Amino acid sequence: MTWSVQSDMSDRFGINIKRYCRAHEAALRDAPASQALLERHLEKLRWLQHERLVHLIVLVMTVVAELFVVDLAVLHPETNPLAAVVMLALAVLLAFYFYHYFFLENTVQRWYVLADRLRNDAPPTKAPPPAAVQEDNRVSARSTDV
Repeated sequence: MTWSVQSDMSDRFGINIKRYCRAHEAALRDAPASQALLERHLEKLRWLQHERLVHLIVLVMTVVAELFVVDLAVLHPETNPLAAVVMLALAVLLAFYFYHYFFLENTVQRWYVLADRLRNDAPPTKAPPPAAVQEDNRVSARSTDV
C-alpha cells in the first residue's frame, strides 16, 4: 500500500480532495486493521479537520460579506445595480462553499466511524502501564517492606 498522493489525485491547483478521500477510504478497506494504520488514519483525520475549520472560517466571512452587501443594497438604493451584481456573485460563491463545506463535514463524520472500526479491529499492542500505575506499584511495594 502506498500513501503518497498519486498524480491522478492532483493537478496544478492542488489535490482533488474527493478523489483523495475516496482513495484513502479504499486503502482502509483493503488493508488489514493495525495500530499503524489507525495512527495514519487519525493523522489524515486531523488534516481534514483542519481543512474543515479553515473552510468554515472562510464560509462565515463570505456570509458576513453577503449580508453587508444586502444591507448596502437595502439602505442605499442608489447602489442597487452594483450591489445586485455583487450579491449574485457572492450568492453563487456561497452555494459552492456550502456544498464543499458539507462534503468536508460529512467526510469527517464518516472518518470518525472508520477510526472507531479500526480501533475495534486493530490487534491490541503491548503498551507499558501508565506512569501513575507504576508509581502506585512502587508505593505499595515500599509499604509492604516495613
